Amino acid sequence: MERPELPLPQLHAFVVLAEELHFGRAAARLGIAQPPLSQQIRRLEDKVGHALFRRDPGRVGLTPAGRELLPAARHALAALAEGLTAAREVGSGRAGRLRIGFAASLALTVLPSLLRTFRERLPAVELDIQEMTTTPQLAALRERTIDIGLLREPPAQDAELEFRTVLTEPFVAVLPSTHPLATQRTVSVTQLADQPFVLLPRAVGPFLYDRITGLCADAGFTPHVTQHAVEWQTVCALVETGLGVSLAPESIRRIRLQGVAYRRVTPATARTRVAVAWRVNDPNPLIPGILAALRHEPGDGPGRSRRSSARTAGEG
Repeated sequence: MERPELPLPQLHAFVVLAEELHFGRAAARLGIAQPPLSQQIRRLEDKVGHALFRRDPGRVGLTPAGRELLPAARHALAALAEGLTAAREVGSGRAGRLRIGFAASLALTVLPSLLRTFRERLPAVELDIQEMTTTPQLAALRERTIDIGLLREPPAQDAELEFRTVLTEPFVAVLPSTHPLATQRTVSVTQLADQPFVLLPRAVGPFLYDRITGLCADAGFTPHVTQHAVEWQTVCALVETGLGVSLAPESIRRIRLQGVAYRRVTPATARTRVAVAWRVNDPNPLIPGILAALRHEPGDGPGRSRRSSARTAGEG
């Protein structure tokens, strides 16, 4: 048997009349005249197939059918009110779920303060944080499995994605603490020419890899990469064992290993950029919120939006 649909305005009129048990007071509370209220109740009773109110002279009361319907009607109206509130919160960007991909080294720099700022501004938003290298982040953005990416310097051009720089930082030389260059306060990239290198695989961060090898090329040599590691923690651990040296973003200094020394490098223009990435024209109302939170993060570089002005990129 097909179940009749009960229009919500009729349910609302029913609940108000059940609470007032007086057509005049109920009509006034609803802001309508008494005849339209009587018509709504009659239509509802027609759908139910039974009278919901006893209409005695000077008195209105609920029938057994009306008493049975009242809790369900109140529940339906409350659920609708909650649903409308939730929809407004999500639609306005004050609630919902935001999926964020981030490069591993940003857990040491941008990410913690960003998440604190965002949670303070939008505490009702559920955050899904996923650590991933740059190449998977870009793929996940295009495949819509994440909403925001935090990575090191975006590709030069991408018709599907927007990028904005949120931080720039210098490179440092990562050296075994017993290395002769570790006695210097600053190391020239040229001084690393004859050293074996430990680097991230190019596949996981092609633009950062090219940025590092480009610095070496500018210094007149091609780095001899003898070891690869996907995470900077592992890169530093391999350097500690004496397997090679590395060039890394300055934030890597926060990885504390007793046998590793970090030294600033020259030229001082050797810097890497952290960018936020999102889909072009993404209608997700949470995107402006996370971008606003990022605007309050400290950074050395310009924070303007750009889609095609970045020269290099990579994993952090």
